[in-house]
Amino acid sequence: MQTYLEKRQPAQKMARFYRMAVMPNLFGEWTLYREWGRIGQGGQVRMDWFEGENQAVAALVTLEASKRQ
Repeated sequence: MQTYLEKRQPAQKMARFYRMAVMPNLFGEWTLYREWGRIGQGGQVRMDWFEGENQAVAALVTLEASKRQ
């Protein structure tokens, strides 16, 4: 599962992105991968690990809802 969000406000010179993905890792855990920053630039990265896919997807949905506000 993947999500990509952008926020652009040219009057304020704002162009940001937020990317999230849920994927399995080699150790049987699930990873919530997040990357954010200015469009066209390298962004910050954070990875959180979960024991189950449902937990990781629930975290992604919660984060996506907070970013859409």
